[in-house]
Amino acid sequence: MKDFVITADSNSDLLDEYIKEKNIGIIPHYYDIDGVTYGDEVNLTPKDFYDRMRQGKMPTTMASNPAVIHNTFRNYIEQGYDILHISFSSALSGGCSNVVTGAAEICEEYPDAKIIVFDTLNASMGEGLAVMKAVQLKEEGKTIEEVAAWLEEHRMEFCVRFTVNDLGHLHRGGRISKTTAIVGSMINIKPILHIDHEGHLVPLSTARGRKKSLCTICNDMIDSMGKYKDEPDIICIAHGDALEDAQYLADLIKEKLPHKQIIINYVSPSIGSHSGPGAIGLCFMGEKR
Repeated sequence: MKDFVITADSNSDLLDEYIKEKNIGIIPHYYDIDGVTYGDEVNLTPKDFYDRMRQGKMPTTMASNPAVIHNTFRNYIEQGYDILHISFSSALSGGCSNVVTGAAEICEEYPDAKIIVFDTLNASMGEGLAVMKAVQLKEEGKTIEEVAAWLEEHRMEFCVRFTVNDLGHLHRGGRISKTTAIVGSMINIKPILHIDHEGHLVPLSTARGRKKSLCTICNDMIDSMGKYKDEPDIICIAHGDALEDAQYLADLIKEKLPHKQIIINYVSPSIGSHSGPGAIGLCFMGEKR
């Protein structure tokens, strides 16, 4: 039985130290600011990226590069590994389709190769949680087929709740109307969004004020956990350069769920381009999305 590696997208928002420790192969998604494309060798720090958005820069985004996908997969196959790729939602990006196509082409070139692509229908650390679970199962001795089967069975139990600080970015990305953005900003309405069963980011509810929105996503998470509420699982908080608010949310969670491990990281630029500075995402295991 061949060993296998786990790969994912940069949109999984995994901590850099975790990626290095677990040898996760990362396929980048890209963003462009002022004609400069970032994502491979050239990158901005998250702080610099969000500061540029605060200064009025409007990034555009691109999915993964087929050539990079080919080179990444070919490198692992030539080293004798099978590959389990855990992908960003196919409903939010063409990256998953690019990976599926690249995997098929590599398997045609190398008939003994095995590449399984798992579409999380999820985003940010919702995808990252799937990677972490896959790593855990691999370390327990599960085969690539067993890990992929577990992910398929539990796909809808990886949950995301999301809120933003600036409605303008959601309007620009087509998530809300211009009127909703203007009126909501005037009366300090903060939308609560989630990733649905089809992998789209869609409105769930609203709250008035920043602190209230963070309390709302915390309470909604607890209501959605079901059987996972008492499990010692990981809860992930992803933020658009809003560490103070992320820590406030973490403290709320610790008060109610002290047995949970909490991981905090930045929302990656290719997602942050659409959610903007101040966005907060809460990612967890639950019985319902």
